[in-house]
Amino acid sequence: MLTSDLDYDLPEALIAQAPAEPRDASRLMVVDVADKTIEHRTFHELPLFLRPGDALVLNETKVLRARLKVRKPTGGEVELLFLRDLGPDRGNAWEVLARPARRLRPGLRLLAGDAKLDLVESLGEGRWSVSAPDVPGLLEKHGHMPLPPYIEPTPQAEARYQTVYAREPGSAAAPTAGFHFTEEVLEGAERAGAALARVTLHVGTGTFLPVRTERLEDHRMHAERYSVPAQAARAVEGAGRVVAAGTTVARTLETWAGTGERSGESRLFVYPGYEWRAVDALLTNFHLPRSTLLAMVMSFGGRDLVREAYRVAIEERYRFYSFGDAMLILNGGRTL
Repeated sequence: MLTSDLDYDLPEALIAQAPAEPRDASRLMVVDVADKTIEHRTFHELPLFLRPGDALVLNETKVLRARLKVRKPTGGEVELLFLRDLGPDRGNAWEVLARPARRLRPGLRLLAGDAKLDLVESLGEGRWSVSAPDVPGLLEKHGHMPLPPYIEPTPQAEARYQTVYAREPGSAAAPTAGFHFTEEVLEGAERAGAALARVTLHVGTGTFLPVRTERLEDHRMHAERYSVPAQAARAVEGAGRVVAAGTTVARTLETWAGTGERSGESRLFVYPGYEWRAVDALLTNFHLPRSTLLAMVMSFGGRDLVREAYRVAIEERYRFYSFGDAMLILNGGRTL
């Protein structure tokens, strides 16, 4: 499959700059793969499409204030995006994405306020490992929310760039399908008979880096840490239907299904031709062209139907990307 198959033209006016207010007032496009139908709803109606025995699976990762501006000894400014803790085997160094990355070298000391960070080694593609004491505290004090470049960085945008059920700090980007949920929708899902299951995938470059290769299958995914707690595993294994609230949840469940490991690092790249094992319905946003997320959605819903859904979304003036509207794909993947 050519990466150009993930292209489409989007009017700039449809790129959402702020979330819906309230969150569950966003629009919801319901796509039925079996019937090849497209229905227009609002997100607060999501429980109408759930039924007893479903497991609605949420990603409870919490976005860090992961964007940090630092100074070089020469006075030049560098922006670091903190991606993940590399763990005790790497001296608790963190992987960061540095911009601009030119003229950086191992051993260089960087400053953020009164805090000091040391560059350890280049990891390629603008990524570095850095060492600093108490990185979470440093980010909380000096960092900013890692809003995508197409969103104007306002206090409102930063405040809303988190799901209502975020619990586990560790992401450099938000699992945006979760933005639409309110406590009322979650309660409605449970009243409909769905069990709520919570997993974690800390979002990093594996999710948000664009595909730059000509052939889709040549793209290399970067690792993202995931965890499926025992309680979530039991809910999924006992479910009549598994509803993944977002592509990060889908990647987590499919990684577990493929490896048998309930925690670890996922490099799973899902694109058309992939055989789905765990997910029966997918809730997602409208994604950027040439993204791994759009490739996954096309895999789940079918290339032609998803292209048609995006054409209709543009025609109907849906809002796109992180703060945009949602799509629920039913009857994709495994036979129900």
